[in-house]
Amino acid sequence: MSRKKQILKTAAQLFKERGYSAVTMRDLAAAMDMKAASLYNHISGKQEILATLILEVAHEFTSGMDTVEMDDKSAFAKAEQLILLHIKIALEYTDALAVLNTDWMHLEGAPYQEYITLRKEYELDFKKILKNGIATGEFKTMNVETILFNLLSTLRSIYLWIPKKSTTEVADLKKELPQILLTGISS
Repeated sequence: MSRKKQILKTAAQLFKERGYSAVTMRDLAAAMDMKAASLYNHISGKQEILATLILEVAHEFTSGMDTVEMDDKSAFAKAEQLILLHIKIALEYTDALAVLNTDWMHLEGAPYQEYITLRKEYELDFKKILKNGIATGEFKTMNVETILFNLLSTLRSIYLWIPKKSTTEVADLKKELPQILLTGISS
C-alpha cells in the first residue's frame, strides 16, 4: 500500500472516530508515526484528504448507478441492486462512507460542488427507478420522495451496523434487506 493510501486510510479512521473538525494534521501524523511536516510530502492538507475520501465513495455510487441503469431489468430488480450496492460500498469503504455521511458539509470549493452534483444525480436516478416501478405497478402508488427518504435513511446507516456483525449476519443482510425494504412498497 502506498504511503498516500496509508494516510487516507488512517485519516478515514480518525475522521470516523472523532469527526473531521476534531482531527488535526498533527493527530494524523502521530497516528502514522511520522512528523506532521512529512505528511505534506504526500498530501496538501485535510481538505485534500476529505475530498479524496468522499469523492471516491461518491464515484463508486455513481458508477454502481450507471451499471444498474444499463440493465434491462424491472424497477424492483434495479432497486434491489441499488440496495446491494449500498451494502457492498459499506463493506468496502466503511470508514470513508462514515466520513461521507457525517462530514461532507466540510468540503470546500470544487470538491463540494462535485459531491453535491453527484449526490443530486444519484437521488434523481433512484427516483426515476421508483417512479418507473410505480408506473408499471411494481410499487404502490406512494410519494416517491417519502419512499426514497426511507430507503436512503436506512441505507446510509449500514456502515454503523456492518463492523459489529459476523460474515453470516452480513450474508443475511444482503439476502433480506432488499426484501424488507422493497416488499413494503411493492404491489
